[in-house]
Amino acid sequence: MTEVELKVRPIKNGTVIDHIAAGQALNVLKILGIFGTSDATVSVVMNVASGKLGKKDIVKVEDRELKEEEVNRIALIAPAATINIIRNFNVVEKRNVDLPNEIVKVVRCQNPSCISNTSEPISSRMTVKTKNPVLLRCVYCEQLLTERIADYLI
Repeated sequence: MTEVELKVRPIKNGTVIDHIAAGQALNVLKILGIFGTSDATVSVVMNVASGKLGKKDIVKVEDRELKEEEVNRIALIAPAATINIIRNFNVVEKRNVDLPNEIVKVVRCQNPSCISNTSEPISSRMTVKTKNPVLLRCVYCEQLLTERIADYLI
C-alpha cells in the first residue's frame, strides 16, 4: 500500500491554528467571522491524524494575525489549539491558547431564566472552572456550561 500525504500550500503571512479538536474547524471559522462571502484566503483541513489528539483540524488564514479576543474564543472550543504566526513563510511566534479565569461578553448563559438573558443591562460573565475540558459557570445563576459551547458564543 502506498502512503498518501496530504499537502496544503504554505502561507507567506498569516495565522495557522493547529491542534483544533476534530470537527471544530467550522466553529473556528465562525468565531473569526469567516463565511463563504469573505475575501479571506483560508485553508481548512479536517479530521487528519494527530499523535496528540488522535484526529485534529487545522485552519490557515492568510494575511491575518488573530486578536487576543479571537484566541480566547477559540480556546473555548479548542483548548489544545496552538496559534502560529507566519511572516515571510517563517513561524515567528508559536503559542498555546489559554483561557482567562473569567470570560465577559463572549458566551451567553444557557439558562433562559438567567438575569444575563433578560433585558437588564448586565453583561454575560462566566467563570472558567476547568480549561481542558472547558467547564464554565455563570456568575449570576451558577448554571454550568460544558457542551455545545460554540452554540452559546455571542
